[in-house]
Amino acid sequence: MPTLALKDMPSPALTPNDDIIDLDHLSRMTLGERSLEREVLALFGRQAEILLPRMSSGNVTLAAAAAHTLKGSALGIGAWRVARAAEAVEFAGAAKLAAAVAALSEVIDEAKATIHALLQTH
Repeated sequence: MPTLALKDMPSPALTPNDDIIDLDHLSRMTLGERSLEREVLALFGRQAEILLPRMSSGNVTLAAAAAHTLKGSALGIGAWRVARAAEAVEFAGAAKLAAAVAALSEVIDEAKATIHALLQTH
């Protein structure tokens, strides 16, 4: 298998697209390795399932920490909308936490459905 130098890799778009999963970004992050793509997508789905209940607990500190973790993972796979929604939870505060978590939950559901479809076709 040929190795790629960083100079050989295409640059990311200046503005991330609004697809639920940016497949170009995912491919760059996994160096086009399909099995690795499948693995990180599956891991992301499981991580979201674990972290969302923590964010729903009502504990602002726990929710912010879990949201920060999920945001980083979302950025890694190109799930830009999930990352934005997780960031909203991270900085929501007590008064807006429930609404931010509900919005994040909807976007996570979209991402999980997209991931499921990708895992069936990849």
